[in-house]
Formats: sequence, C-alpha cells, structure tokens
Amino acid sequence: MLIQKDTIGVGLLGAGDISVLHARAVHKSPGAKLIGLWNRSQDRARHRAAEFGCKNYASPEELVHDPAIDAVFVLTNLESHLEYTKLALVAGKHVLVEKPVGVSVGEIAEMQALADANGLVCLPGHNYIYESGMMRTRELVEGGDLGKIVSAYVMYNIHHPEEVARRYPGVVRQILTHHSYILLYLVGKPVELCAMKATLHYAEYPEEDIAMVQMRLHNGALAHFCASFAADDHAADPWTVMVKVIGTAGSTRYSYRDHVEIKPGLVHSQTYTAYQGSITNEVRYFLVDCLRLGAKPLSSLEDAITAQKMIEAAEESITNHSVIRL
Repeated sequence: MLIQKDTIGVGLLGAGDISVLHARAVHKSPGAKLIGLWNRSQDRARHRAAEFGCKNYASPEELVHDPAIDAVFVLTNLESHLEYTKLALVAGKHVLVEKPVGVSVGEIAEMQALADANGLVCLPGHNYIYESGMMRTRELVEGGDLGKIVSAYVMYNIHHPEEVARRYPGVVRQILTHHSYILLYLVGKPVELCAMKATLHYAEYPEEDIAMVQMRLHNGALAHFCASFAADDHAADPWTVMVKVIGTAGSTRYSYRDHVEIKPGLVHSQTYTAYQGSITNEVRYFLVDCLRLGAKPLSSLEDAITAQKMIEAAEESITNHSVIRL
C-alpha cells in the first residue's frame, strides 16, 4: 500500500525522550510532516506539541483515525506496544514501533500477522542497522571480503543514574535487544548462548545494570555482547558503543566515539551524534523508501521475533546458569 500523496502525515503515540529524536527525524525526511502526538500525561503532551509545532490529540483513538495521518510511531512504554500497534494497524496506518518491539515472541507475531493481513508496513525500531557503516559491514561479510568470520563484538558502556534507569526494564531487554538485531543483520543468528547479569550501583532499582552474553555462531565463530548502565568507559578508544566484526581477511568497526558533542544528551552526559543520525536514517527509510518506493525494511518483524528469542534465551541462561541452544 504505497503512499502517493505529496505529504506523508505522521503521528506519535508517546511523547517521552525518544519522541524528541523521532520528531527531528520526521522534520528531516523529505515529503513528511509531523501532524500531531498523544501522550498519557497531557502536561507533557502539551509541552511536546508546542516544542514540535504540532497538534496534541486528546486520545490515541483520535490520533489514529485522523485522515491526515498516514503513519504512526509507537513510542510508549514496552507493555503497551501491542495495544497501540494493533490500534494503528486496524485503523489502516503504517507503523514504526520502537524497540523492544514486544514483551514476548507472541506479541510480535500478532503484530506481524495483523500488518500482513492489512497490507501495511510495521517496521521495528532497529535504528542502528540504518547506519552506512553497518550496511558496509554487512556487504563485506556477505561478499566474503573479510574472509571467514572469527568473532563479533557489540559493546555498550554508558552510565545511567538510577532515576533514568527506572524508565527501562533493565539492560537485558532495553539494550541487548539492540545488540541482538545488530548481530542478526551483520553475521546471522547464533546457535547457542550463555549469559550473566549483575546489579552493581543501584540502591533501590532491582533490575540489572550490566549483562554479558557469549555466543557461538553457525560457522563456529564466537560473539560477545556487553550492555552496561553501571559505568562509562573513559579508557583509550572507549567502548561507549562499539561494534566489531573480525575475519581472517579483514575487520570492521563502528563507534559512537567518532562523533561526540560536549553537551548533555537527553539521558547521557554527552551527546553521541550517531544515535540521532541512526534514528534519522531509519525514519527516512521508513517514510520514503518503504512507504513511497515499496522497499522492504532492512530489519523485519521476523528479525524482531528472532531477537526476542535471543533475549528470552539469555534470560533463561541467567536463571538456570546454563548454555541455551537456539
């Protein structure tokens, strides 16, 4: 169901911190306009609507049934993603749903079935893979230019104070979801994994602030994830956000540290320009490439299901102190 009209209208369900990045991305997407938003807290909704220069809707139903809106971004808390994604799809709107996409594999499968039945695009918020460096790595891997893949690393070390971390369901679900779809995009699905987690610096928040996962890939190569809210990495060539793929004939790197602005970010002590850039690329691809030109998402809901299976396997490994086959 391609959109032929001159301007693609966008509505945001949710007006938290991530909405700021998505609003900027919509403004930078040619032929797109942010029509309006809804948020459960109307005080925040009014503030964001004034900041973005758009309409504030009284309810999510009012937003999804506005004929001026063609695409809905679901930016609410994880537990409500299924409810609002279904609401938008039933109303005939294309959807971008932030990650983590759903609480369970079953929720994501339900979104996929509804989108397919209605001929709509439902794109998971897998923003990192829309970076040119990630695309280039995938091309090198697929073309055999790196030789036999030996190892892959996805690292994340950004301190989050407790009041910020409370917004999230722990680093396993919040951050390792990113790691999982990145690995799937670059080198494919692992065949087994084991994981550990810890809570090192929160006084009251019970969720983990650091987790690590070890994996074996289909070709025998090994992969490593680290996700940490516990501390920043200030060492030389810091692992703030770092992705590496190493092969027998070459290697690649992607790093947040290549573009840093010395000013506070939305939740970080510094502004990592690449994060906004990846969301801008993702939103532009969704609105222009997918909805106007008919391109397929670089990462699908099927990939989101596999990433969720990896997260659930990591949780099972942590609980049972075991290696999990995938």
